[in-house]
Amino acid sequence: METGTVSTEQAASCCEVATCKHCGVPTEGGATFCCTGCEAAHEAIHRLDEAAAFSLLAHDNDDGSYTLSLGVEGIHCASCIRLIENALLAEDGVVGARVNMSTERLTFSWTNCRERGDALAAVVNKLGYKLHPLNDTEEAAATAEKSLLRAIAVSGFAAGNMMLLSVGLWSTGGETMGMATRDLFHWISALIALPTVLYAGQPFFRSAYSVLKERHTNMDVPISLAVLLACVMSVSETLRHGEHVYFDSAVMLLFFLLIGRYLDARAKGKARESASKLLSRLVGIATVLEDGKITQVPIKELRPGALVMVATGEAVPADGIVEKGGSAIDMSLITGETMPEAVVAGAEVFAGTVNLSAPIQVRVSKASDKSLLSEIVRLLETSEQGRATYVRLADRAAQLYTPVVHAMGALTFIGWWLLMSAPWQVSLLHAVTVLIITCPCALGLAVPVVQVLASGRLMRAGILLKSGDALEKLSKIDTIVFDKTGTLTQGKPSLRSHALGTDDLQIAASMATQSRHPLARALKDAYDGALLTIDVEEVPGKGLRAEHEGAVYQLGSRRWCGEADEPDDNFLELWFSVNGKPAGRLSFSDRLRTDAREVLAKLRSADIELHLLSGDREAVAKDVAAEAGIDIVKAEVTPAEKSQYLAELKAKGNTVMMVGDGLNDAPALAAAHVSMSPSSAMDITQNTADIVFQAEALVPVWQALQIARLSTVLVKQNFALAAIYNIVAIPAAVLGFVTPLVAAVAMSGSSLIVILNAFRLNLRKV
Repeated sequence: METGTVSTEQAASCCEVATCKHCGVPTEGGATFCCTGCEAAHEAIHRLDEAAAFSLLAHDNDDGSYTLSLGVEGIHCASCIRLIENALLAEDGVVGARVNMSTERLTFSWTNCRERGDALAAVVNKLGYKLHPLNDTEEAAATAEKSLLRAIAVSGFAAGNMMLLSVGLWSTGGETMGMATRDLFHWISALIALPTVLYAGQPFFRSAYSVLKERHTNMDVPISLAVLLACVMSVSETLRHGEHVYFDSAVMLLFFLLIGRYLDARAKGKARESASKLLSRLVGIATVLEDGKITQVPIKELRPGALVMVATGEAVPADGIVEKGGSAIDMSLITGETMPEAVVAGAEVFAGTVNLSAPIQVRVSKASDKSLLSEIVRLLETSEQGRATYVRLADRAAQLYTPVVHAMGALTFIGWWLLMSAPWQVSLLHAVTVLIITCPCALGLAVPVVQVLASGRLMRAGILLKSGDALEKLSKIDTIVFDKTGTLTQGKPSLRSHALGTDDLQIAASMATQSRHPLARALKDAYDGALLTIDVEEVPGKGLRAEHEGAVYQLGSRRWCGEADEPDDNFLELWFSVNGKPAGRLSFSDRLRTDAREVLAKLRSADIELHLLSGDREAVAKDVAAEAGIDIVKAEVTPAEKSQYLAELKAKGNTVMMVGDGLNDAPALAAAHVSMSPSSAMDITQNTADIVFQAEALVPVWQALQIARLSTVLVKQNFALAAIYNIVAIPAAVLGFVTPLVAAVAMSGSSLIVILNAFRLNLRKV
């Protein structure tokens, strides 16, 4: 059978002509399928129904290949990413595969026929990861989160009740309590623990089973084995009227780990929302003028050359050139700057920006999937994928931990049974003791406990962590790149000074109330006197005009109001004129955050290199940098240039944090080693950033850095404590010096030590 698709002409020239059983394409020589991909897909349909329809969602590429993006469930660590990507890349015809852990999205490309995508989806399903269309992602995520919450509730309720039983069991000997009472307590514990473990442990059991089938391992494997063996040994001890059981340890371990799994799921949900909200700007209906007729066309179907009518207040549906009309465009979605930009015929506009002043007609230059907004989303996802390759400390430790511990347990059983001639019950008891004493409680808690305490402390300071490894990455930075508007500054203009009389100021403020322009709003906010009722006309790109008591008033640009001289400073400005003669200037500025100088001085004292990166004019950016005390400034940069600037810093060996709040900062935030954003930022940027701070001050940047450095130290100490504990405890258990009772106490003690060490985080002042 041929491995490539055969054309209809070739098939017709053959003496035997057959049609592909799967896709209907003619084949040569009586073959059943046009290619091996179709044959595999056909088998996949009968083997796994949910993989059968995915190829219908594939996108045709210009080079003849196909690309498919799907939501993927069950990704918990970097090894999951490698497993899926390597499995797909090993398949015939696959030219690319990428898993984005933060958005739980799988994208892969292949050649041959479209239906090949069904077989490739089946490959991933076979690994134990469930795939679904992207439009079902939110529903699937919500279902998974609800399942985790139920598991947390069940395990938490069970753990609380079992601890009450454990107090009696551990504080009283069998002679005092009596064997019958002790057995009763053990059976009650078993009745609580076993159903709890079977239900609440499913997220870990399913994950461990799926990777073990493929001869791989992850952190869920030792967790699952420890929980199950603790339960099996406890049941055995209960049946034998033994003194010690470990049901409470198994349930408590599940409770803490489920909390960490749920917090991770919530963070991924926020990451998925960001791209969805941004791309929602490209969904809807556009008004198209064609051959003198007006029609309504879905935005996604707009093609280059279409003439689109954009009314006042509407978003521009696609990138294009203004063909007719003039207006002011809110470009903050793209540039991050609050000042609208005046556009006239011939000016370029971008999808997602808002038309503020007057209707315009735009000739589409790019389809929606190739617009600047779409490019920013793609750049954002690419940068997030780079971040997702970081392997957490716990996962790296688990790679060595799992085989070593399991091998020791097996060797302990064999050694005592065969070499020491001990009864198999005693040998098994020693082996289980090894697995109990090396239960990864301390290892599993090393990171989550510190993260929970650090997150709580930061939250009290108005700082929200959105990435599980944000603290680890933040602790390593040596360079911080700040955006200007809304980050170092407050993000909105305020009236600085004016040269108007009382009456003129009242009229100007009254006119300003009828405009959406940021400077007009700043004037309205600054004026606290009585306002007049005036009919105002807005002149696109120039300002406001009004007639009042026989006089003509204008509020707007310098030249329009009759002032010919160029400004001698970099302040934002409005001019006010009466009957065509300039009456005075109103100057505005975007002020620094109140504590910016102090915080930046502290960062410099901590040997942090500071940069200012802005899309604003160079003169304005340099003034702000000088006022803040930043020496390295780069102004008038585009979103792509911002991302490139960070890439250049990273290439020089700098470990970079980006602090920004505009959409133009989103790709740079994603490309940075770690990112931070004020809560005043737009939602897409907050969802992109690893950390969001809510205060009006800049001090959260310093606080987050200090807590991150201490948290990383504590995490490393916790891993060291867990390692020392295992180095001491495992040999003792192997040699039979440790009973199951001591093993349980030692295991709990190691967890307690890790937790107490983590609580040192709350003692540090920042």
